[in-house]
Amino acid sequence: MRQGSAPNFCPPVEEGITLELEDERGERVLLEFLGLIIHHDRRYGFFYPLDEGAHAGDSGEVVLLEVTELDDDGQPSAFELVQDEGIAAEVYADFRQATKDLYDFE
Repeated sequence: MRQGSAPNFCPPVEEGITLELEDERGERVLLEFLGLIIHHDRRYGFFYPLDEGAHAGDSGEVVLLEVTELDDDGQPSAFELVQDEGIAAEVYADFRQATKDLYDFE
């Protein structure tokens, strides 16, 4: 199991965890969960979008979603796209630092 190198990083409990989310247009997208960053008491999830026939990371694209609700067990149950580019940049920098030994960011 992969582990991050920062106290504000929560890695997935197992590799290959996927979520299927529906956007505001009703389109479904499959995402592989990469981990969670806690930033200023808010939680942000990082995901790779998965397309049919593609593997996680093929596109190099990472999706950043803010956790907006937790279930009864304290697990994320609802997400929103991060609109503030400044916050997104800060959180992405935290993610890069926490996972620098796990992922190649070049």
